[in-house]
Order: sequence, then structure tokens, then C-alpha cells
Amino acid sequence: MMTELPHARDELPRTRGPQPHTRDALLPPTPSQTVGPFYGYALPFPGGGDLAPAGAPATLTVHGQVYDGAGVPVPDALIEIWQADPAGSTAGAPGSLRHDPVTGNVVGRDGVRFTGFGRVPTDADGHWTVRTLAPGAPRPGAVPYLSVLVFARGLLHHLHTRIHLPEHAEALAADPVLGALPPERLGTLLATRERERLYRFDIRLQGEKETVFLDFPVG
Repeated sequence: MMTELPHARDELPRTRGPQPHTRDALLPPTPSQTVGPFYGYALPFPGGGDLAPAGAPATLTVHGQVYDGAGVPVPDALIEIWQADPAGSTAGAPGSLRHDPVTGNVVGRDGVRFTGFGRVPTDADGHWTVRTLAPGAPRPGAVPYLSVLVFARGLLHHLHTRIHLPEHAEALAADPVLGALPPERLGTLLATRERERLYRFDIRLQGEKETVFLDFPVG
């Protein structure tokens, strides 16, 4: 003969007075939290925006702001840049970072070699700046670009986009994939030349004029 098991509530101790740890106790709701950012104090490093040596004749500057969906600057985003050098090589410059011999902390780059990699946080106004060289085509027929990764509050996954210099606008419009975008959307991938060797590229995470973000298949 089967014996019916008591209900879980019947198994609670029958004691007098308040029982704050029983099932009948009401727990306050867990407060809501924003996802991250948890990287701001560790990932940036001195000279992170200097992909190319500052002051070199061919060095150009790319800067801009990161905006959220309401058009408000994001002050704690992180921007990574990956790109080919002017010849199209993506080899980078392994070993170009200098470390403090005592603490092991990164103190900057060697100031000589082009790295092809940059990492910069946005400031209180959501502004970021990198100094680099004009990218070359990483493969025959490709349109040169700076690959951009955006890390920001509330993002479970970082976002991918590209910066194309305005001198490559015609080639971008003829690209078999990106060229199929409407002109106003394609324009969000083009930097604006402010003056010689100075370009601006704003990143809008949502809303009007949202930057085109790319989805890369995995596996």
C-alpha cells in the first residue's frame, strides 16, 4: 500500500513566533541591475589609441562619440580597432607593448611599429580618439576599412561595425554585400573628413541614424 507523502508546506517546523527563514517568509525583490561594464578599470592601457606612432607624417586621427538610443553620449563604452596596415597586412606587431619590469603593468607601446590594434575607453562626453594609418585592402578586391568592436553598458555581446574612409565611398557603394544597403544606412559606415588627416566617426547604438552593425556567423 502506497503512503502519500506530506506536502512540502506540511514539512515546515511548527514553531511559534516569526520564522524569517521559512517558505512563508516574503523576500524583497532582487533589485534590477545593468549588465556591466566590468572592464573599464582593467582593459584600457596607456597608448591604447596609438596604433601608429604619434607625429609620423602618414599618421591620421579618427575620433567620434558613442550615443545611446536617446542620443545621449555613453561615457563608459570601450572601443577596439583592428585593421590592416597600408599594404594590407594584418600581421600586427607582436611584442610592441612595453611592460613595467616591477609590476608587469603595460606602460605603453614601443612608439615605432604599427600595431593594427587599438583599445580606448570613451570619456565623460562619450568621446574616443585613435591615431592610425590609412588601411590597405586585406585581400584583393576588398574595400579597406577599420574593424570596430563596441562594448557598452547593457550589451550582452559586443557589436561589430566598420569605419570606411570617405575616399573609399565609391568602392564601398559597389561592394556586393554592403553596397546593397540603402544609401542612408550605408552612410553610417563612412567617416567624415573634418580636415586633412582628421576624420570623425560617431557610433549610434540605437534610434535614428543607428550605425549599421554586422553579424558574423559562428561555426
